[in-house]
Amino acid sequence: MPNDLAPPAPSRRRLLMFWLASGTSFFLYMHRYAWNIIGLELQNEYGFSHTAVDGLGTAFYVTYAFGSIPSGVVVDLFGPHLFLFAIILLWSLTLPLHGMTGNIYGLGSVRLLFGAAQTGCYPALGQVTRTWFPRAGRTRVQGWVASFFGRSGGAFSSILMGTILMGYFHFSWKFSLIVMAVPGVVFALLFLYFFKNSPEEDPLANEAERELIRGDERTVNESRGVISTKTALKNFSLRVMVIQQFMNAGADVVYTLIMGIYFASLGVADMKDLGWLVSLPLLGGACGGIFGGILNDWLIPRIGSRWGRSSVGAVAKFLAAIALFCAISQPSPERVAVGLFFVKFFTDWTQPTVWGTATDIGGRFSATVFSIINTAGNVGGIFMPLIFGGLLDFYTEETIVDGIISKVTDFTPMFMVVGAFYVGAGICWLLVDCTKSVDLPEEESPLDNDNI
Repeated sequence: MPNDLAPPAPSRRRLLMFWLASGTSFFLYMHRYAWNIIGLELQNEYGFSHTAVDGLGTAFYVTYAFGSIPSGVVVDLFGPHLFLFAIILLWSLTLPLHGMTGNIYGLGSVRLLFGAAQTGCYPALGQVTRTWFPRAGRTRVQGWVASFFGRSGGAFSSILMGTILMGYFHFSWKFSLIVMAVPGVVFALLFLYFFKNSPEEDPLANEAERELIRGDERTVNESRGVISTKTALKNFSLRVMVIQQFMNAGADVVYTLIMGIYFASLGVADMKDLGWLVSLPLLGGACGGIFGGILNDWLIPRIGSRWGRSSVGAVAKFLAAIALFCAISQPSPERVAVGLFFVKFFTDWTQPTVWGTATDIGGRFSATVFSIINTAGNVGGIFMPLIFGGLLDFYTEETIVDGIISKVTDFTPMFMVVGAFYVGAGICWLLVDCTKSVDLPEEESPLDNDNI
């Protein structure tokens, strides 16, 4: 065939959208996980108890949880472009406010604002991956966006703030927050300029790329709409996912809020060391998310969507529970950190699996369905820090050494609860059937014989 008759190659605009989505996930976690250092510094500077610090952590999840479903509806109606720009800018500007007051009520207000700013990000990114990437490799993309770049941002947070800015440059923790906020503001402006809601709205995406993305998936190019939470929750698998995500995210707040305090309790006093030790479990999560996405896409053509997703979720959670009890029994902080690397490696197999399951169940309402699941997780984030903080204070004893009063905390009961949540989440995954969409009658299941 002559070259002038050859069909044009697909444009590659989806790669730009991939990097913008990945950058959004990176900054989301980098700014959120700064709390591992902030919480420790609040205890050191103002003498806050575990309950007070974890209560402030909970304040974030209040607005983050209850803003998630409205945010998902907005994204399903209007698209993610302006929504994501606005929240990236807002949370970046809010981050330095954590250092502006030592008043617990003022800090609580900052945490509420910070949670409101970050809510809706992942439902919006779920819509981005559904709109811009073919289904055959979508879970892998979601693994990179949600797990690798998100968890990498969380891991880099403590390294940047603790090891580099505070450890090597000797900046105060308050000034370090300002330094960390600046790249987020710049990225928000880049996102506003370059991102487009869909290939159909991007004049630089050609028809070949649009056809590559659509494939034979009938719902990608449908009109936007709204589904009520009540209607969506008639779906059994979605109800099970709500329970699963409550336990999953409830356990995960340990890595968001408590790791800095935990490693300090193990005798790690140098901020240079604390930064990388706190980051190691999150690096495990980044690697696990990539592995989970690849495993999903490998299994689905072989055993179908139903068990391709459920088996990954269940096995991951059971392995994480076993690894957790091995990790906390290690004799040194370094070996504990390595053990927690593997805990997060296993448990975060499920992060892209949650994304894929939400887009499968949600269909054209995927942002709303994702936001329902995300809300359930964030309700876990509201309650579990209060329980963990109370447990830690209950198992804290004062000791006197050479006339100096010090406090010693036993973290084992807290980790036992985390392990139990992993097991419960694994059982839930065995009950989830992602082939039953909220967008279709129960008898229609287009993914049942999916061999994409």
